[in-house]
Amino acid sequence: MTPRKNLEGLVAATVTPMTPDGQINLSVIHQYVDYLVSEQNVKNVFVNGTTGEGLSLSIQERKQLAEEWICQGKNKLDHVIIHVGALSLPESQELARHAAAIGASGIAVIAPFFFKPTNKDELIAFLQKVASEAPAVPFYYYHIPHLTGVKIRVEELLDGIKKQIPTFQGVKFSDTDLLDLAQCISKNESKQFAFLYGVDEYIQLFGTKNQSDVASLCKARPCISTEVSGSHWGISQLCHQTRFWCCTD
Repeated sequence: MTPRKNLEGLVAATVTPMTPDGQINLSVIHQYVDYLVSEQNVKNVFVNGTTGEGLSLSIQERKQLAEEWICQGKNKLDHVIIHVGALSLPESQELARHAAAIGASGIAVIAPFFFKPTNKDELIAFLQKVASEAPAVPFYYYHIPHLTGVKIRVEELLDGIKKQIPTFQGVKFSDTDLLDLAQCISKNESKQFAFLYGVDEYIQLFGTKNQSDVASLCKARPCISTEVSGSHWGISQLCHQTRFWCCTD
C-alpha cells in the first residue's frame, strides 16, 4: 500500500462481513480485497463508515477491521481510509491514534450527533481534537446531515480550516444540498481539497460532458454484478481537474 499516492479512481465504501452469530468475519477480508482489485479494478477503500456500520461496532471490532484491511491491502490497495468518528471524543481520538499507528492512508470523522455542535467553530473544534491525534495522516470530514442532524454548511466550514487542521484534505459529502456542494467546488479553485459525493440518486445529475476530467468514488461490494459496477464506471470520470469525486453510501 502506498499511502501518499494521490487519491483518485474508485473507492469502495466497504461492508462489514459478519458470521451467522453476529461476529465480524475477518477471514473473508482477503477475498474482499482480491475481488475489489481483480474484478472491479478498485484500489481504494473507506472502512467503518455508514455502509460498514462502524458506529454499531465496538471500538475493538473497529480496530480489528482496520488492522485486517491494512494487512490484507498491503501491496494491493493504494488507500485505506478509516472512519474514526464516534460520539465519545476520547474514543474517536483513540481510533485516530490507532489508525495512524497501523498505517492508514487517511482518517475520516462524522460530526457528533447526540450532543450536536451548534455552529462552525464548535464542529471544527471537535474535528481538530481528533485530527491532532494523527498529525501525519490526511483528514476528511464526513458530512452526512440526514443521519447526524448537523446541518452546518460545508462551504462555511472550509473558510480557514487548514489553519486549524493542517492535515485537512477534504469532505465526504453525503447530502442533497447541491448548492452547498457547488459553492465548495467553486472555493476549491486551487484544487487543494477533495470532495467525495455520496448520494447515489444524484450522481447522474452531474452528466458525462467532462468524463475525461473526472474521478469518482463509488462503493463496490462482494457479489456486486459487473453490470452494476460498469454503470458506475460509466460516470466514474467526473472531476479529476477540480478534485470532485462521487461516492455512494
